[in-house]
Amino acid sequence: MTLTLALAGGVAAAMYFARLDLTLSHYDARGHLLVARRIFDSLTPGWIQIGAVWLPLPHLLNAIPVQWDWHYRTGVSGVVLSIVPLALGLSALAGYLAERAGSVVVGVAVALAVLLNPSVLYLQSTPMTEPLLFGLSCLALLAMDRWIDAPSSRRGRMVGVALVLLMLTRYEGWCVTGALMGCAVMAHPRHAMRLALYPAAAVAGFLLLSFGSTGKWFVTSGFFEATNPALGNPWLAIQQIAHEATRLSHLGLVVIGVIGAVAALAQAWTERREGRAAIARAVLPLALLAAAGLPLYAFTSGHPVRIRYMVSAVVALTVLSALVLGRLPRRFRAPAAVTALVLLLVAVPPIDPDAPMVREAQWDRPYSDARRAVTAALAERWDGSPILASMGSLGHYMQQMSHAGFHIRDFVHEGNGMLWTLSVRAPERHVRWILIEESAEGGDVLAQRARTSPEFLEHFTRTAEGGGVALYVRTESGIRP
Repeated sequence: MTLTLALAGGVAAAMYFARLDLTLSHYDARGHLLVARRIFDSLTPGWIQIGAVWLPLPHLLNAIPVQWDWHYRTGVSGVVLSIVPLALGLSALAGYLAERAGSVVVGVAVALAVLLNPSVLYLQSTPMTEPLLFGLSCLALLAMDRWIDAPSSRRGRMVGVALVLLMLTRYEGWCVTGALMGCAVMAHPRHAMRLALYPAAAVAGFLLLSFGSTGKWFVTSGFFEATNPALGNPWLAIQQIAHEATRLSHLGLVVIGVIGAVAALAQAWTERREGRAAIARAVLPLALLAAAGLPLYAFTSGHPVRIRYMVSAVVALTVLSALVLGRLPRRFRAPAAVTALVLLLVAVPPIDPDAPMVREAQWDRPYSDARRAVTAALAERWDGSPILASMGSLGHYMQQMSHAGFHIRDFVHEGNGMLWTLSVRAPERHVRWILIEESAEGGDVLAQRARTSPEFLEHFTRTAEGGGVALYVRTESGIRP
């Protein structure tokens, strides 16, 4: 039942946001489509285009469907990859919570509360990667619970595969996996050593991919400016996380979720005489809350606050609220769950165009509209020759330009290796067109190059601008490639 409801609700929400033209309003939604597309559509196609800043699983899953221009321009295949895994994960979550709380109604109600959070519902209506993270986290939670209850080779493989997929989706998955493995070690130390081979293999594979595509084992800098006042201040970062999580849901839900976390610890204490496995199963739901470790690290490193980073914490707190409902007398659990769900939906409507996540997703919209003038100017004069542009800063714009007939193979970008290096060093010898992001994050690498090396644009003329992007064309006196 949960699977059917989640699929139906997810499709309906996706259609609603598509009518509002919000499916691709977030620049990262366009960016994820572009990374999947560029594996085949590139001047230098191949595995190296998978990149290393974002984890590869979402892009590999979408690599074939997004080669169809319609999917690439609309994002439909990416939306499907959001709706289906989340629905499967919520179905598994409902079963897990029904057993944990002793009520099927509690399990279904809490799973629906996760889905119907307006931020979750919006994210699953886009090609963003968070819904895949949520779905795989729930599946891994259930699989680990079954393994702790009775470790076997078959269950170990199921857990292992779930953890590998989780770790290759988003970095929050590394935090959740670490917490789940902590429970595994607590319950069955010897068996857990074999289980640890799976996440270890995922990390090793990603590090090799990172080194092969970027020359660095792990990319940790160069994609944001350290402007957060929480830089070096963990306590302020925790306050930011708590504040934004409350904005995304409701103070009441946050409080009940915290009480649920305390209830999990209390249950572990009362079951300590039952053995280490019983303790591990008691605290297992807390593993979802470990996803908050990523924004904690990011904010203390100076990363600007992005409200979507706290959606995973809201999901975890919603799940933990089921433990509070499970502590009620049995006859009150179902009515209390239904009442709590109704009250939550009234306080935080699931469809809300003004929800914090939906509003944050539209941050780039005015700039996107303004960039249309740049696209028109380029399309009017473009001769089919390569365009130099930083994909790290303008990937979302490249996807937007697909509506004007541009493909990724029309651009020289960081994923093109030596061709990019040579073009940045002496653009007049290799390209006729340059697109530069001059505003966001202090300007992209080409903007920085232009500031420090006046000769960089010596043979180019500024011909159009809009939305923080400038278009340069090589002058007739420039050196021809």
